[in-house]
Amino acid sequence: MIRFIIPLMTILLLVPPIMADAAMPGYSVAAKSEEENIVLYGKEMNGLYFDFKVNFKGAVFSRPFWINVTNPTYAPKIYYQDINRDNRNELIIILTRGYGTGVLDQEVYVFPLGNKRFKEVLVDSPLAIVNKNIRTSLTPAKAEISIGNKHYSFNVKELKLLPETLFEEISLGSIINYEVKDHKVTATLHPQLSPGAFVGNIIITYEFRDNMYQAEKIEFKLENE
Repeated sequence: MIRFIIPLMTILLLVPPIMADAAMPGYSVAAKSEEENIVLYGKEMNGLYFDFKVNFKGAVFSRPFWINVTNPTYAPKIYYQDINRDNRNELIIILTRGYGTGVLDQEVYVFPLGNKRFKEVLVDSPLAIVNKNIRTSLTPAKAEISIGNKHYSFNVKELKLLPETLFEEISLGSIINYEVKDHKVTATLHPQLSPGAFVGNIIITYEFRDNMYQAEKIEFKLENE
């Protein structure tokens, strides 16, 4: 069951600077990085944070159409690292819009802050990357995943799945999990054969190219690798 998923838009509104640890009337702290003096505030309603304000070291900018679930397990993630090798840190924020059984819907936002302008840089959609670079096929006997000249095959019968539960094709969009690893943004997707049946992970590693973050590397790994 999917929870808490609504369309998002991005608008920039600047408000007067306030201290990063100051209370903000009507808002709750959704997440904070005390090391870097960064706080995310949101209003709460029906299990969601919405109408976000980001206090970055005393300067505040608004994202009224961001949402994140209020479950602390899925609190927003804040990173402040150099992920494009320009010797200046970027602010990376990962939000969880919805979750459920076999479902995780996340989005990532990147802001280069060397000039103190809160202008977002586009991160290419992992589903668009998958559609351009990965081929899959699924039958009651075999599942196949191809990434470039690498091919992976699975015996579906060994998984002991009920034939009537198999999807018509391998699903790749039900779980999207963003992280920052080794100063790189990554997106992990989980190929799904039927409800609750997953095979391995597809990991997209991003690089900054042509004024946006695009796929640098696409890998397939088994769960235990």
